[in-house]
Amino acid sequence: MAGRRARRSAPLGARFARLWLGTTASGLATWALPFVLGLGVLTRELSAAGLGVVLAARTAGFLLAVPVSGVLADRRSRRQVVLWAGLAAAVGSPVLALGLGRSVALMAAAAVVVGAGQGACRPAFQALVAEIVEPERRQAANAAIALSVRVVTLTAPALTALLAAVLSTTALLVGTGLVWLCAALVPPAGRHGVDTAAPRASFTREFGEGVREARRHPWFLAGLGALTTVIATGYSASSVVLPLVSRDRYGTEAVLAAALTAYTVGGLLGALVLTRWRPRVQGWTALGALACHGFVPLALLLPVHWTVVVAAYVVAGLGIELFNVPWFTATQREVAPDKLARVSSLDFLLSYGLAPVGLALIVPAIDAFGEYAVLGTCAVVCFLAPVAAMAVPTTRGFTRPTTSVPFPGRKR
Repeated sequence: MAGRRARRSAPLGARFARLWLGTTASGLATWALPFVLGLGVLTRELSAAGLGVVLAARTAGFLLAVPVSGVLADRRSRRQVVLWAGLAAAVGSPVLALGLGRSVALMAAAAVVVGAGQGACRPAFQALVAEIVEPERRQAANAAIALSVRVVTLTAPALTALLAAVLSTTALLVGTGLVWLCAALVPPAGRHGVDTAAPRASFTREFGEGVREARRHPWFLAGLGALTTVIATGYSASSVVLPLVSRDRYGTEAVLAAALTAYTVGGLLGALVLTRWRPRVQGWTALGALACHGFVPLALLLPVHWTVVVAAYVVAGLGIELFNVPWFTATQREVAPDKLARVSSLDFLLSYGLAPVGLALIVPAIDAFGEYAVLGTCAVVCFLAPVAAMAVPTTRGFTRPTTSVPFPGRKR
């Protein structure tokens, strides 16, 4: 037992440090791009409508690439997928700069490529963690990656603004390409072996194998359903309503800025907690934390002091990381290693893919039923969806029943 604790607290090593640096670079480039494009709107090099087109194109590229990369990362080297994904985004970024002020169509085409690189690297990065890090240390590794993502989210706007004082928007766009180049070249190779001589099925069949693998894990389907529901309702509603509440109820945009910062700070705290703490009942703890997102639409609904709104965002940010880290760790532990990237791609495809749908439907719903009805419904759904997922027995520990046959090489 003492030896296991020592292994858990030991440094994660140089190979993980390279992986962490690569994921951090990809996160920095991903989060910086909207702010850099926003600067293009301020300098009148890009219209507001053009910004919407470019960001929508990036999202489309992300969603198209995620399932493809999941199959490729299981079919070939995960490191190779990260390399080509990062290089694609690195090449697309200067083309974005070339189109700035000249052609929105060119920028949109480049944004599809950048979004595809962003989406393609996500399942491969998840699978690389499982290849590089020992099972008992993966929660700490995932927490360290989550920590870097939150730090990047917190610092990317300020860093972009500081660099904008000395660099043009075109130079900043080229700079995001250099960051993507770091994400492509720095991560280490994993241990995923590929039999290149074996005959390959079609893409559809191989992706279907990933779906069937996901169905073998009821806790995964239940948790993914809860996560997708919370993002599509609570997250989308708060994204649309928070600016309005900040302006109309409190008379200042400062509440908007404070709430968004508080959400990131909450996520930062959650990642820090999970670098050390391992809940005994991981699944139910994670789902209970996910349900905390319901406090956000509830705070926006009620006539409370602005500090209550900010506190609700801290709790929601804390809760989402208390869910994410055990969720990723359990997926890396329970899913068959040769199907891990495909299952992870299904995770990203649904949880990220339905968020734009939620955003698109929230405004018509508010127009039809009113702000209070929509926020109240979203709050109830956010509280109940994770609780409903807990009814699935295997969600208690995010694990399959002990009677299941272990995969070769897995230590129980």
